[in-house]
Amino acid sequence: MGYVSREDHTISEFVGPHFKDFAALSSLHCDGWGVAGIEAGADHPTLIVEPSQASKSEEFKKVTQNLQSNGALVHLRWATAGLPVKEGNTHPFTHGEISFIHNGGVLPASSLDPFIDDDLFAQMRGDTDSERYFAVVITEIRKVGLVEGIVSAVRLIRDKCNYTSLNAMLLTPHQMIVINEHTFKAVPPGQTQAYYELYYRKDGDGVLVASSGWDQTGWTLIPNHRALVIDRISFEIEEMAI
Repeated sequence: MGYVSREDHTISEFVGPHFKDFAALSSLHCDGWGVAGIEAGADHPTLIVEPSQASKSEEFKKVTQNLQSNGALVHLRWATAGLPVKEGNTHPFTHGEISFIHNGGVLPASSLDPFIDDDLFAQMRGDTDSERYFAVVITEIRKVGLVEGIVSAVRLIRDKCNYTSLNAMLLTPHQMIVINEHTFKAVPPGQTQAYYELYYRKDGDGVLVASSGWDQTGWTLIPNHRALVIDRISFEIEEMAI
């Protein structure tokens, strides 16, 4: 989940009464939670992560009901098989002013290594494919800029690696970028084909984007193989093909 807004809000306030339904997804996505918030014009995000089930965490309740921000990412982790539940593997991941969350898998994680700048390995907090995916993104951003670099990274991984989903959200002081790029080859057991769908809600105060699985009545479906670029000043949404 990610949002950008004109005014400061707590996460639960901006999402509204169905936030409890989103938090309830942590009964399955129970391997950690994290929040990254960054104000428009700020230099670095505020990052809070905890390798525990969100719906059972007093810290999650406190953060989502008290942290005020006009832009934030929220992640509920369902760990890829074989990857440990620990703080270093808990999303979001950050680099400078950029925050990142991912839903999906790239296997093996090491398949991403050839596309990562050498200096980024020493900066990694953990050993997930998701953090490596983010490092590929940063590598490509260094070459061609923010939006072009994100799209370039997704196309590179799509062409060169085995993945289930590259669905991701990135937040900067100026933009929120949403990636919807997934396959239907490996939907998790017990989940429907709608598992990887992403939706957004836009109103007079901002834009909220989130994965499926809870009440999103009236929201707009983001087509697969698309990126959304949301400007944090105008709140205009640009959709582009990946």
